[in-house]
Amino acid sequence: MLIIVEKLNYVYSQGNAYEKHALKDIDLVIEEGDFIGLIGHTGSGKSTLVQHLNGLMKATSGAIFYKGEDIYDKNYNMKYLRSKVGLVFQYPEHQLFETTVYKDVGFGPKNLGLETLEADLRTYEAIKMVGLGDDILDASPFELSGGQKRRVAIAGVLAMRPEVLILDEPTAGLDPKGRDEILEQIAKLHRENHITIILVSHSMEDVAKYANRLVVMNKGGIAYNDTPHNVFQHYKELEKMGLAAPQVTYVMNELKNKGFSVNTASTTVEEAKAEILQALRPSF
Repeated sequence: MLIIVEKLNYVYSQGNAYEKHALKDIDLVIEEGDFIGLIGHTGSGKSTLVQHLNGLMKATSGAIFYKGEDIYDKNYNMKYLRSKVGLVFQYPEHQLFETTVYKDVGFGPKNLGLETLEADLRTYEAIKMVGLGDDILDASPFELSGGQKRRVAIAGVLAMRPEVLILDEPTAGLDPKGRDEILEQIAKLHRENHITIILVSHSMEDVAKYANRLVVMNKGGIAYNDTPHNVFQHYKELEKMGLAAPQVTYVMNELKNKGFSVNTASTTVEEAKAEILQALRPSF
């Protein structure tokens, strides 16, 4: 098990009038190779949780173990944790600060104290992994498009060679083409580089397509932790939490109600297509 979270609690502004219990007794296990979709309404605790996983925030109570080691142990190397559990924030401009793309991506490896050749190798490797071309290496990251900025921010984390990549709404504000490109790039990283992915998203279609497991947060706690097929069977309960299921789920349930023999657990267009064709195929 890569990450274990036990009875994690976090209270904002503890002890004053603005006190808020943001995380409540969170128990979560993240396995190597997982692609987890983390969903929940605004204010459910998603971003607070992921910022605990690489030590940016410290729990009020509870424990987090990375590869069996307690990250709250007084002798634990937090710098090591942050090199292995990378976090890409929702707005990439929060993570971009250097004068060129190459310098920005290379900041992390150099900060690790690596030799120049090794740092340059990691930088160039990360840039290629996210599909950026050589033509923008000397460009200012602030002059790039939204999709390019996302790629630079992701590359900056990948240059540290993390084992876990956390992405907080990586497609926010992008057009459909840019959104699809970013998500396909993330899926490729998971598939080819075996990086464990935690994707925070408001898009039910995206998590249904890419994640092998969904963690649904509600009011600071975990409401569901299961496969997309099983979670979206509870679409009426999700609606009460301010969420929804993929549109395909509603279509399949409506077809079922009208007497068609279809599997309502279908969550992607491809699955729904196969089910509908099967239902319409004449039996002899």
